Amino acid sequence: MIIEKIFSRKKNLLSFLTFFLLLLSVSALNSCQKPRSLPESPISGPATVVLDKQSVSLMAGETVVLNLSQENGDKFVKPFEYSISDPKLATITRTSAYSVSVRALRKGTAVIKFVSDAGDQELTATININELPSDNITRILAIGNSFSEDAIENYLHSMITATGDSVIIANLYIGGSSLQDHLTNAKENKSVYSYRKIGTNGVKVTTENFSIERAITDQRWDYISFQQVSQNSGQFSTYQNTLPELFEYEQNREFYSKTKYVLHQTWAYAQNSTHDGFNNYGRDQLTMYNAIVDAADRASKLVPINVVVPSGTAIQNGRTTFWGDNFNRDGYHLDLNVGRYLAACTWYEALFGKSVVGNPFNPGLFSLSPIEMEMAQHAAHAAVLNPKAITDMTAYKTISSAAFVNPVFVDVAQSAPVFGWNGLTSPVEGTTIPFLRDQDGNLTRISLTIIERFNNSNLDGVQNTTTPFNMPAAVSRISYYGNSKAAFLGLLVKQSVLRIANLDPAKSYNFCYFGSRGGTNENRQTKFIAKGQNEVIAYLNTGNNGTNIACTNGVKPNANGVIDITITAGESNDNPTGFYYLNAMRITPQ
Repeated sequence: MIIEKIFSRKKNLLSFLTFFLLLLSVSALNSCQKPRSLPESPISGPATVVLDKQSVSLMAGETVVLNLSQENGDKFVKPFEYSISDPKLATITRTSAYSVSVRALRKGTAVIKFVSDAGDQELTATININELPSDNITRILAIGNSFSEDAIENYLHSMITATGDSVIIANLYIGGSSLQDHLTNAKENKSVYSYRKIGTNGVKVTTENFSIERAITDQRWDYISFQQVSQNSGQFSTYQNTLPELFEYEQNREFYSKTKYVLHQTWAYAQNSTHDGFNNYGRDQLTMYNAIVDAADRASKLVPINVVVPSGTAIQNGRTTFWGDNFNRDGYHLDLNVGRYLAACTWYEALFGKSVVGNPFNPGLFSLSPIEMEMAQHAAHAAVLNPKAITDMTAYKTISSAAFVNPVFVDVAQSAPVFGWNGLTSPVEGTTIPFLRDQDGNLTRISLTIIERFNNSNLDGVQNTTTPFNMPAAVSRISYYGNSKAAFLGLLVKQSVLRIANLDPAKSYNFCYFGSRGGTNENRQTKFIAKGQNEVIAYLNTGNNGTNIACTNGVKPNANGVIDITITAGESNDNPTGFYYLNAMRITPQ
């Protein structure tokens, strides 16, 4: 019995040992089959981990990926840290568990260091960066808003290429953006901009949802421009709080060592401007202008600004000429023709160092007369020579004008220049076209001024029209309207009045009108009353109108050469609000 028990215990012990050895063998087998790309141990030994590139040569703007691997070729996926000897030369972004992307910014040599998470091994890669060779293309980027749109998006490219230079112009645009807005968008890397880029061929391509960083690294920029929002442009404190940090952000990302930085000195509002921001300057144009000049001058010393473009002084110079205080289309944005042309002249001379006087570019399609071009060029030239003070343009106080023989056409609520059409671009009192052009583009002495305002503009006019005006859709679709019976948008506008001046009191004139509000079957009858020495009345149902015009013919100016045209709702107008409309007008001598 005792022997049998001993034998039984030995047998059980043998079985247990056999089972234990079997478990160990299975465990060892599993360990051998574990993937070699996921090493268990930290970096150890000088050759355990290697870089696929120890030295790289790049051109500024180029990118390279650096990969970590084990000496046997397996990817290294253990934690590691990285740093660069000079962050201004290149940026580094981790792209995976074992790689980083390096973007070269500017000329120089940088060393990138990789350190294992355990700190037991370091690896380095040397990045040699060279700049792209010159290609004789000047590249200009504005971080701006609608004021940079006015200044650089329209005439500047053609003005530059007309003298044999090649250029790329880009405007990173959000309407009404301040330096604070740009700084916030930069720090949060927001893709909220409309990126309008005009290539060397003069074609503008617009890309939405752009970020500041993406724009800065898109090109090797020769010039990058900063600009404050108009209502703050004369308040130095708003530059102090934002410009240095925004400058540093852009400078750290710009990959061209010769980039020059620009500050755009914007313009004061028209004296009749209704912009709320005008209150910052006591609603006085000269007060605003002087504040802008002072703030821009002081701001240019906060950071290394290379060029101040004195658009504000150039516009103020122009206001001393025959054109007067008529450089703004709505009280603050620039007139689509001579205003934008003058700003472009200023940018051209400030950036290129060449006198703009005599520049051969002629806008042509938009019918700037030779005297307007000459005046604008001299006003810009004087501003660049004397950017902090107004130059009285004594040589351009008066102009000679063509006799009024051919028809004059007026495009109400004009949003883009149309050949042969004078643009009325704001519905408020005081909006003036000082010299109406005839259908061939010749300046006349006749002026048009809004004496009593319209409410606002409407975009729903009929576009396909058949009238004696032969209007393009860009003219017929947009109107100014009033509302004679009930308030609308907080305004009750019972009538609107246009004043036509500098007419010959000995002659008679015909006025014809087109008004249209599409998509309605209401009788939106509009009444036109032309009054000088005599009074003539005409009616037009503007509801869904695409074919009819109304005329007040044979009207004689008063002794001062003035005819007033009152527009209001007609007696048959059955719209509860009393909407009335004016889209276009023709003036002819009888």
